Amino acid sequence: MKITFISSFLVLFSFGLKAQTIPLPEHPRPDFERTDWVNLNGKWEFEFDSLSKGDDQNWSKGTAKFSKTINVPFPWGAPLSGVKDEADIAWYQKNITVPESFKNKRSFITIGASDWETTVWLDGNLLGKHQGGYTPFSFDITPFVKYGSAQKLVIKVDDKRREFTLYGKQGYGNARGIWQTIYLEARGNSFLDYVHFTPDIDQNKIKVSGEIIGGDSKDNVLKIKVKDRSEALTFSVPKGQNMFEFTFDVPNAKLWTLENPYLYETEVTWGDDVVKTYFAMRKISVANLPGTDIPYVALNNKPIYLQLTLDQSYHPEGFYTFPTDEFMKNEIQLCKNIGLNGLRTHIKVDVPRKLYWADKLGLLVMADLPNFWGEPDAQAQKESEFTLRQMIRRDYNHPAIFSWIVFNETWGLRTKVKNETTGKVESQYLPKTQNWVASMYYLAKSLDQTRLAEDNSICCGAGHTETDINSWHEYLPGYEWEAHMQKIDKGTYPGSSFHFEKGFTQGNQPMINSECGNVWGYDGSTGDVDWSYDYHRMMNTFRVHPKMSGWLYTEHHDVINEWNGYWRFDRTMKYTGVGDLAKGMTDKDFHSLVYLSNGQDITHTVKANEEVSVPIFVSVMEDINMVDKVFLVEYTLEGVNQIGNTVKVGEGKLNLPFEPWMQKAFDPLKIKMPETNGVYTLTFTLKDSKGGTVYHKNFVSFVVTDGKLPAGVSIIEKAANAYSDAKWSLKKWEVMGGKKVNGAGNGSFTYTFEGKSSGAKSGYLLMELGAKELFFKDRAGSEIKNTDYMLGAKAEPSQNQNSYPMTDEKKFPSNLKVFVDGALVKTVTLEDDPADHRGILSWHNQLQNRKLSEAGSYGYMVKIPLTKAQIKTLDKTGKLSVKLNVDSGGGLAVYGKEFGRYAFDPSIVLVK
Repeated sequence: MKITFISSFLVLFSFGLKAQTIPLPEHPRPDFERTDWVNLNGKWEFEFDSLSKGDDQNWSKGTAKFSKTINVPFPWGAPLSGVKDEADIAWYQKNITVPESFKNKRSFITIGASDWETTVWLDGNLLGKHQGGYTPFSFDITPFVKYGSAQKLVIKVDDKRREFTLYGKQGYGNARGIWQTIYLEARGNSFLDYVHFTPDIDQNKIKVSGEIIGGDSKDNVLKIKVKDRSEALTFSVPKGQNMFEFTFDVPNAKLWTLENPYLYETEVTWGDDVVKTYFAMRKISVANLPGTDIPYVALNNKPIYLQLTLDQSYHPEGFYTFPTDEFMKNEIQLCKNIGLNGLRTHIKVDVPRKLYWADKLGLLVMADLPNFWGEPDAQAQKESEFTLRQMIRRDYNHPAIFSWIVFNETWGLRTKVKNETTGKVESQYLPKTQNWVASMYYLAKSLDQTRLAEDNSICCGAGHTETDINSWHEYLPGYEWEAHMQKIDKGTYPGSSFHFEKGFTQGNQPMINSECGNVWGYDGSTGDVDWSYDYHRMMNTFRVHPKMSGWLYTEHHDVINEWNGYWRFDRTMKYTGVGDLAKGMTDKDFHSLVYLSNGQDITHTVKANEEVSVPIFVSVMEDINMVDKVFLVEYTLEGVNQIGNTVKVGEGKLNLPFEPWMQKAFDPLKIKMPETNGVYTLTFTLKDSKGGTVYHKNFVSFVVTDGKLPAGVSIIEKAANAYSDAKWSLKKWEVMGGKKVNGAGNGSFTYTFEGKSSGAKSGYLLMELGAKELFFKDRAGSEIKNTDYMLGAKAEPSQNQNSYPMTDEKKFPSNLKVFVDGALVKTVTLEDDPADHRGILSWHNQLQNRKLSEAGSYGYMVKIPLTKAQIKTLDKTGKLSVKLNVDSGGGLAVYGKEFGRYAFDPSIVLVK
């Protein structure tokens, strides 16, 4: 189990770095690339300027000796940069050579992003100053270039904290200084500043618009060469005109879809300036879910059920900057691998190459404007407006982006004012600020009418103003979702003021849950905990409420204060274990567009031989075509009973009528429970009628009680906490009144079983046991003192009192020796101290008080045959002593019948 922050260099990515002569050698803008360019990433001389003396000492001339070396473009303080974060101001310098091939053109230096105030000199000549932290900027170096000769480039970055700058979530790791690729490029003497493509799939046309800098070209003709098109398109630009706009046909257009994300590679030429770019034929709009009046976001006029994840877009070693292009590609592929169709880049203008891979692989993106943490004063408003304009300008051609989000959870939008009634100073979301937020929505729409825009992704009592998406955030325990979704359904309709500020009301916007999960659903958050059990409850609930047109789970990967990602911070795996509970099921089944839901409750306590009614709801979020209009549902009930045997109880089939886009509840399935206690899982497989295509797998579990043992079997049980002796070197404690007992370090638990064999011919010890790591939360003085989570609280993943780190690639094994009446009978390696969906009882028996107690934890079934001599000893003395001893330091957890994975206490099972 992982319990500490990853500080070592990541092996997974270090190989890729070593294979590169410089970091991120690829062109940073596949959407706007010139052939003549030179990547300046790599080693630069570097110096901190904590006393702000560099200007007075003329460091800009490039003659000063700097004492450090930084690896650009990683922000200073990030491990991959090679320097620690020691000051707010720093200087970079490097000898560069502008190639001879740049002659007869204009030469520029471009920095992809640098936070916050960046000043650049070449051979002591001031090139310019830029303020802002997220978007690219360029300076013309042509007047000062000595082609083919070494010159000194000097850069100063001032990243002092300012309340109005868009700091975002940099508490996860500051983006200080240069954090995107820096490069030289040759442009035409008159050149293209930007080129935007606006597709119209309904008319099979595309509009191309842009801006020219530097006056007329020789023939004032704009040429556009589209791949797979035999002839270049030419358009005349009137002399003296710097803006252009033309439309051309795209016959037999290949649409950009999530399954086939086709990109039209394009070359745009203006005089001696040539830019390689691309566009896609796709449309973002709103359309009703067929057969309903429920609005959904639509891709190419077809409604799409949004299944997204919140992407903090952070790397543990590079912070804002990823180590390789392959890593960025993999970020997108990971989402597609588990069936997600989009992500929301959270409070960060993301790296263009990562957006390129979303375009290339077919994944939708919601793009956030980063937030400031001060108040919404004039400076903050100016900074926000500038960055919004620049991000839309830069990223206009990325088909993956389907919406712009201007603000998140009203961060930075509250103003301190004195309450005239109480006299107290309060932070309020003032009407004038709400009007400014609405104006920012309109600004986004004026800059880009091809996408949706959202004023504020709301939470915590604030509402919407003007918006294209009726979004909301809610973090809940899994058991609270059904009641909440009923409330949401009731409050969502045109004209409703629910989730809107005073003076604003709902229109016909798609309604989505744009942040959810259990991380903040429990008091003080969960810490590191199995995400899959509550997630399963949540997905089951969402699919029976189609009025909500999509959801967004927090989050893609762990960060330094939240450990509820699908993947670890280093992008290694977490394991849900659903395939062990329902054969053939994967995490992707949670995101199937065809989904069979049994409702919110995924584990039920029932009585033996009881006939149980199981809800059946089928949600179809696509227009699949089946000739016979019938679904085949196969189901199987099997599990492990209280004597440790795997039992197949029954199976059957259902035929359900099908329609595309169907959202329908069917008659419940009646199924009889087995006669023996245990945990049993009812697995559903949804197929086409011929059984050739499997659309979805799901399951619901039953804890059977009040049953009887199989004929000829008897058991002697001891509660997990009914040990006769215990000694542990680090700590011993009980969980939830003794449902589980833990011993950390080296030591033992001894159980004395009392009873008679009653003529048994054979028998075995039966226990559920796991290793036991001493997590941070179980140590003295473990309380989390820094609770400023939004800015990156420093805490261990297992420090939160609700936490129990989820099963992942790192194991914590324990070597166990089992003694019966003093004789060693078995040595067992307990592979790990796991916690995931397989810990059904540990989840099912949690108190519904918004706190967690070792939720999802479970052990391994240990069966040890008894000898005839041991059975005779039991008959003779009426007791048998079992000592569970660990001397490897791995600890031991003993699970009772109401905790873990299996419904049995430590037992002796006797068979006649």
